[in-house]
Amino acid sequence: MLILVTYDVNTETSAGKRRLRQVAKACVAHGQRVQNSVFECSLDAAQYKLFRAQLTALIDPAVDSLRFYQLGNTPRHRVEHIGAKAISLPDEVLML
Repeated sequence: MLILVTYDVNTETSAGKRRLRQVAKACVAHGQRVQNSVFECSLDAAQYKLFRAQLTALIDPAVDSLRFYQLGNTPRHRVEHIGAKAISLPDEVLML
């Protein structure tokens, strides 16, 4: 299934900056960056559960936030992109 992950990490402290780097690194390992703090991740249910737990453990819920949008198994019909930096969906075959 396609999962859209968004995050907002408070970077007013050095600990916050470290959390931001850790969250971004975890997201890069599981998906594709489509905006500064937005990732598209193609995961099965077990991978999603582990990834969600990993991110939850990295943030400080008092000042940071995570949002997960489950777009299902047919994201082509649910994702529309307009503008620069078009990103292919994880299932698509790229032809150059």
